[in-house]
Amino acid sequence: MYTTFFGFKENPFNLTPDPRYLYLSRYHREALDHLLYGINERRGFIAITGGIGTGKTTLCRALLEHIDANTKSALIFSSFISDMDLLKTINQEFGVEMGPGAESKKDYIDALNQFLLGNFSNGGNALLLIDEAQNLSHAVLEQIRMLSNLETEKDKLIQVVLVGQSELRGILASPSLRQLNERITVRYDLKPVDPADLRGYVSHRLSVAGGSGNVNFTKGAFVKIYEYSRGNPRRINALCDRALLIAYTDEKQTITKGMVKDAIKDLGGGTAAGQIMEGRPQSTRPTTVTLLLLLMITAALAGWSLRSHFLKVFSKTEVPVLPEVKKHATPSQDRKHPELFLDERASLVGLFDLFRARTGEARFNSDNLHLGLVVFSVPPEYFTLFRKPFRVKLSALAPSSVTSPRYLLISEVTGDGAIAIDMEGKQRPVNRDFIMRHWGGKVSSVYPYEEKEAYLSKGMNSPEVLKVQKVLNNMGYPVEPDGIFDEKTFKEVMRFQKDFGLNADGIIGRRTMALLFQMTD
Repeated sequence: MYTTFFGFKENPFNLTPDPRYLYLSRYHREALDHLLYGINERRGFIAITGGIGTGKTTLCRALLEHIDANTKSALIFSSFISDMDLLKTINQEFGVEMGPGAESKKDYIDALNQFLLGNFSNGGNALLLIDEAQNLSHAVLEQIRMLSNLETEKDKLIQVVLVGQSELRGILASPSLRQLNERITVRYDLKPVDPADLRGYVSHRLSVAGGSGNVNFTKGAFVKIYEYSRGNPRRINALCDRALLIAYTDEKQTITKGMVKDAIKDLGGGTAAGQIMEGRPQSTRPTTVTLLLLLMITAALAGWSLRSHFLKVFSKTEVPVLPEVKKHATPSQDRKHPELFLDERASLVGLFDLFRARTGEARFNSDNLHLGLVVFSVPPEYFTLFRKPFRVKLSALAPSSVTSPRYLLISEVTGDGAIAIDMEGKQRPVNRDFIMRHWGGKVSSVYPYEEKEAYLSKGMNSPEVLKVQKVLNNMGYPVEPDGIFDEKTFKEVMRFQKDFGLNADGIIGRRTMALLFQMTD
């Protein structure tokens, strides 16, 4: 609307990620340098994070103009995909032709590996760039980690760049993604534009849009722009666009502080940047708060309705009496793996048999010690952390021909899957894909507990706290193993509880202790 009036060829403050408009502030220059270093030096995995609207996507587009001609690239900007769709998209982006009948992940990975080896032998490099990586599922991230196996003795065949919002750092730090996180050798967290760079940022966009220097921003206008935007490029663009529109209606060439204040009122009702939610007007906040309250109330009512079930978990009367059963009967009617899908009774008996065989009967011959069954809702990617036998309730897809619940009984986790126990009590190896495909979410394990077991909480200092700290450290939760339940330990315990669907209160009660017990050798 105002482009002709100001002499622009196009709107200078469009929100589209046009690489021409990338202003290399100190932080954006450093981020680009990190990317180029990681790619050219074949570092393997690179992670670029930053808040919403800080220019990550625009940086990705600009990166493609800086890589050399020998680097082939595959770009993924839609991150809500499955692990199979990921492999298909990568091969399509690289132009890898698949042979007839190719259906499995192995087919796609083998074809990709052949392409990468040929590309490497010709002196080429390969770049996989994934934007909005915080939306990737753990299964897809695990598949991405497996791409690190595509390498020669000295070099990585493919460089993977994960670009995502700040929450990506927390996702990668989760225990289930520890192996992937440890492979990331180049990281950078993109910061907003500094106050000193604001004038240069605005001038750069005006110049790229074809401006002839007729538009001026006063010093007070820049102060107000930064006060509102806090250097966030998306907010700067939205505010400057509105300010130019106000100046156009007033037929003015100079953007003043007053015009910026009017623009702020239009965008957010005069709300300060510290109070707005990622650039949204404050008027959206009551709706958000109301929705959160409704969700909290719903969750509370659900928890209350299930209170009796939760209380029974550790009740002494709920510990099953184990019959002398050595063979597991009642097979499922699943056509492919009928011998692996056990019913409630067979799986439960087998679970306690495995636990006693693993830990030794003599350890639990005590009047004060009891064996209880604990049930957790655990995402499938966490099964690799389990160190003791467990059973998982199968999803509705497996088996599909029976109505009663069926379980997969796991005696131990292996490098590429686990060892399951079939209905005859025999060990059967199953791979990771099999477990992920049949995972129903409910995991049962055995926990030995005392009747008057003490809880651990912040401020305590004891050998029990030290044991917990060591377990947390081994799982990737950074705490100082000194036996003191300090603030850091409290926060990491809460993070552990949140990751595994427990009540995140920072108190190590019986359920938290039971899960920690399951994850110790």
